Amino acid sequence: MSLETVSTTRSHGGTQGVYTHRSAQTGTDMTFSVFVPDHAEGAKLPVLWYLSGLTCTHANVTEKGEFREACARHGIIFVAPDTSPRGEDVPDEDTYDFGKGAGFYVDATQEPWKANFRMRSYIESELPALIGEAFPADMARQAITGHSMGGHGALTIGLRNPERFRSISAFSPIVSPLACPWGEKALTGYIGADRTDWREYDACALIADGARAPHLLVDQGTADGFLEEQLKTQLLDEACEAAGMPATIRMQEGYDHSYYFISTFLGEHVAWHAAHLSA
Repeated sequence: MSLETVSTTRSHGGTQGVYTHRSAQTGTDMTFSVFVPDHAEGAKLPVLWYLSGLTCTHANVTEKGEFREACARHGIIFVAPDTSPRGEDVPDEDTYDFGKGAGFYVDATQEPWKANFRMRSYIESELPALIGEAFPADMARQAITGHSMGGHGALTIGLRNPERFRSISAFSPIVSPLACPWGEKALTGYIGADRTDWREYDACALIADGARAPHLLVDQGTADGFLEEQLKTQLLDEACEAAGMPATIRMQEGYDHSYYFISTFLGEHVAWHAAHLSA
């Protein structure tokens, strides 16, 4: 797979790069960022994936996440993909919560979305193969995190692939697309009206259906304006309790949905993942 370097920058004893490649899954050029800490020649480093939220690209967390010092200290590669396919030929809607910037980490089955909106396969198979080939990545040691729509992605991808991801965390995740307006709009449009087909894209439903994660951490701000209508963190707490699945779900007093919140705790999440990646 050909990889083009857009930029590289020295930071925190490592290299922050931005890269692009032609994706077979989305049929488009895809851009992502990778931070690689300095390391001994021939060493392989564990990988932490970060999935971004609605309207975002790789750039949001790369520029505002404040993760590099922690990743350098713990020797972790940090990979930040885009949220959806992009390009003039890619279908879109004039709305922030559907279409470009709102891929929801699903493989669409409905027209006109199914040709390009294949973010599940892109994140689960195509991009990991490229990362393992092009970077000093130990693909036997992976973890995943994300924010909002990306928190939904991290939870569902992690729960569907427990053999791949040693730990899962999330910031302000959409925990149940089956039970919120964002999810209902996106999954109806991408997957169709049969709600049974949505369950593999709903963290609470996956847990109810038997999926398990060995280590799960969620941070949610109490001042988040999306908490009650869209995020509904309590549903994940209830699903984990009903399934007897241990999880650390923390309500952070006074924090909102922004990167001020994420950047406050992202270094802590990196350290938490590092403990499980080194075990």
